Amino acid sequence: MSTWSRNSPLTAFAVLATALLGIATALVFFYAPVDQDGLNQKIFYFHVPIALTSYACFGFGALKAFLHLWKRTPGADLESYVAVHQGVMFGAMTLVTGSIWAKVRWGHWWVWGDEQLVLFLVLFLFYCAYFMLRYSVEPGLQRANVCAVYALFGVVLIPISFMAIRLAKSYIHPTVFTSSGPQMAGSQFLTFCVCLAAMLGLGYFLYRFELASKRLDANVKELRTHLA
Repeated sequence: MSTWSRNSPLTAFAVLATALLGIATALVFFYAPVDQDGLNQKIFYFHVPIALTSYACFGFGALKAFLHLWKRTPGADLESYVAVHQGVMFGAMTLVTGSIWAKVRWGHWWVWGDEQLVLFLVLFLFYCAYFMLRYSVEPGLQRANVCAVYALFGVVLIPISFMAIRLAKSYIHPTVFTSSGPQMAGSQFLTFCVCLAAMLGLGYFLYRFELASKRLDANVKELRTHLA
């Protein structure tokens, strides 16, 4: 790793995420073929990676929550909070991009009778409630413990939401990954992989950026307290 990237990690992550997003966008619109769904199918390359990034953020938040409860790792509570916050933002983007896809493809923004959609919405709302819980308790160890337990309970919904795509009777979400491998052309799979890397990279950059700003804010507040 170069000296510049070691001294400016956030800037390096920003450059990498931007480059990956640019490459992913170019592949989506100029390399990946158009299938029978037309241009609307292109949103698949953004919708699915965004959803997977949301899952990754929630899972990472649960991991940090576990470390807080088990080893009292310093800063784990804040890291869990930031990861959950990023997961909620990517979850909101998942719902928006999915609704756009559904409206064009099936003529409906939302189908309440579909387990896949409702389970993801439940997951999203569960983590939205995390913030209501967090800010209803005074800062301190008690709040950190309660939020950690809540985040760990929420992670159970992730595999349920993911498996609903395969177990549901409807086919709003086509199953493109099976035991036989990806059910798509090589160019489509390459584009999907680059898009997934781009979204994960963007999520990691936003996580590090928010975490750094939260830590800076905490240091400023502590300094003001000492000077008061």
